[in-house]
Amino acid sequence: MGKSVSQNDANNVSVDQTEFSDFSPLQRVAVVLSHTSHPGNIGAAARAMKTMGLTDLRLVNPREFPSEVATVRATGAVDVLDAARVFSSLSEAIADCVYVVGSSARGRDFVGEVMDARTAATTLASTTSQGVVAIVFGCETSGLTNAEVALCQTLAYVPTNPDYSSLNLGSAVQVLGYEIRVASMALLGTTGGYKASELQLATQAEIDAMYEHMKETLTQIGFFRPDYPRKLFPRLQRLFNRTRLEREEVDIFRGMFRSVSNYAKREEPQ
Repeated sequence: MGKSVSQNDANNVSVDQTEFSDFSPLQRVAVVLSHTSHPGNIGAAARAMKTMGLTDLRLVNPREFPSEVATVRATGAVDVLDAARVFSSLSEAIADCVYVVGSSARGRDFVGEVMDARTAATTLASTTSQGVVAIVFGCETSGLTNAEVALCQTLAYVPTNPDYSSLNLGSAVQVLGYEIRVASMALLGTTGGYKASELQLATQAEIDAMYEHMKETLTQIGFFRPDYPRKLFPRLQRLFNRTRLEREEVDIFRGMFRSVSNYAKREEPQ
């Protein structure tokens, strides 16, 4: 994909080019676009990311990518497009992430954490000390699906004009990207440097493996019946999503499941 040449644009806004020392939280923030229907929006999102110092673009089943339309809309951010990775599911895209925030205006229907964009950005930036974090944007026409929302620990909303609250995808990425950048700069400015926490949050892949282990164990002891539909696991998932599980805590739960499973096997009739 060739790099497009752009002319000076009177509408361009200059960005503070201050370099973060040693390590920047921005290096651990993934922007995930799910089922983007128009390639131009991918390009616009890439441009918004680059102006804010974000480089990790992940695409989940985009309708069209690579695309010359995306390249043209990126205007100087083609390097972000070239480095973008494409995934077949949101679960795969966030598997290495320790904290996932969904951008959505559906807060009233979500039982997990709901934050305004500024608060969510501050939490995202501070959590990068634990590993990679993600901000997820859904399809332009319908937003995040229920299944995608279930994979998020937090939903973030932009406090827009209630009489006209619609933001296009590029604008939404720009707003969240700006808030994440400001939060990252504040984090580094107040600490004098960026120190990783001693506690390591679990990745989404590790949490998903814990869910599978839990389901196997509860099925084994008869508490969960796969042939009897119930909302047990969506509710348990929402429960854990309201926390940020550490890797050690996941290991504790899996150790408990192993012990329960081994005890159940010993109690089985010979």
